[in-house]
Amino acid sequence: MLKELLGPDIQDLIREKDYSALKHGITEWEAPEIADLLVSLPESDQPILFRLLPRTIAAQVFAYLPSEEQEHLLQSLTTENTRVLLSELAPDDRTELFGELPAQVTQQLLSLLPPKELKEARQLLGYPEESVGRLMTPEYVAIRPEWTIGKALEHLRKHGKDAETVNLVYVVDDKGKLIDDIRLRKLILADPSEAVATVMDHHFVALSAHDDREFAAKQMQKYDRVALPVTDSDGVLLGIVTVDDMLDVVEEEATEDIQKMAAVEALDEPYMNTSFLHMIKKRAGWLSLLFLGETLTAAAMGYFEGEIERAVVLAMFIPLIISSGGNSGSQAASLVIRAMALEEIRLSDWWRVMRREIFSGLTLGIILGAIAMLQVLLWPNRDERYGEHFFLVGLTVSFSLVGVVLWGTLTGSMLPFILRRLGFDPAVSSAPFVATLVDVTGLIIYFTMALFILGGTLL
Repeated sequence: MLKELLGPDIQDLIREKDYSALKHGITEWEAPEIADLLVSLPESDQPILFRLLPRTIAAQVFAYLPSEEQEHLLQSLTTENTRVLLSELAPDDRTELFGELPAQVTQQLLSLLPPKELKEARQLLGYPEESVGRLMTPEYVAIRPEWTIGKALEHLRKHGKDAETVNLVYVVDDKGKLIDDIRLRKLILADPSEAVATVMDHHFVALSAHDDREFAAKQMQKYDRVALPVTDSDGVLLGIVTVDDMLDVVEEEATEDIQKMAAVEALDEPYMNTSFLHMIKKRAGWLSLLFLGETLTAAAMGYFEGEIERAVVLAMFIPLIISSGGNSGSQAASLVIRAMALEEIRLSDWWRVMRREIFSGLTLGIILGAIAMLQVLLWPNRDERYGEHFFLVGLTVSFSLVGVVLWGTLTGSMLPFILRRLGFDPAVSSAPFVATLVDVTGLIIYFTMALFILGGTLL
């Protein structure tokens, strides 16, 4: 019924103040759908719809909203509504919200929290920004090894409704130290009279609260878990991180790498929310650096000006030569950077990668060189277009392509290794950056090959 309505229809109900129909229908929606609807509405209508939601649903919807929409919505709520909302938010979602807001606003919101939630929020905010501690939630279920399985299941029924997930149940000792995790299925199928210790294997994976969140995402993927426990330096269980938070981390990290590979500093906000001046700042630095790099290409062409004047036909193939080198380098860089991100290759694999790319570069260069040679030989009126030495011109272009593509492939594949070895992010060895490096050397290879093959004829 109401789920089929579009944004304008919802607005009509709001204008007509038919709140009972609106509230009755909207609660049947899923939280992500309501969040999408809120974003599509004018800002003046968003608070009206949001206040109609039950407390628990409102908190779920709020967690799905973009950070800038969350901030706008908070500004429109009363102090009491804000207090209720913050209390209902999951601890990890609340920490993420505080991390996005200005410090002054965060302090004002912290003052609205009850003592228990306030202590919890301050503890989570005390961890480094990119750490697992910022993502974890203390809402988990823990049991003791000496309990019977029946008692453990009863404890789970009583406290599981407040937990983030109950797929895994954590076993702690009397000091709160994590000693095992047990899948819920294993507990359900076991004899209720047996002790929890009888189904323990003491094999578990845990994260430190100070671990980097990207590492946490890789661990979750490696061990195929929907949640991982987080401990302090003494092994005491502090909380858990769940797969929904890790999916956001993976998306953010992939977006950052893609932007860097396009020679753009990683954006701090979504594209449409990034201000004009901030966007220029993020792009101008790299673009200026690449421009200065391309001036070396102009200098190289000036150095070979005499050869170009004596054999103007060579100038026809300059774009072909330098673009082929840049394209091959960009391909290799993209493949190696992604393989590094997925941990398919490590620093110690540099020689294997180089050996592989040497053969790849040679093969690709020969393919492109053969195409170029056929183009010269089969072109109509080739004598008029390329001159009487068209065959030597074709050889020059072909051999140059082999050298340039090989060099571009090696440069693109090895530069990420060099940057990683120096402690930099390999993603900054972007496609435009590699192409700029290869342009200059490509010209040198091209004209050196021309002097060798065309010397005594055109040159």
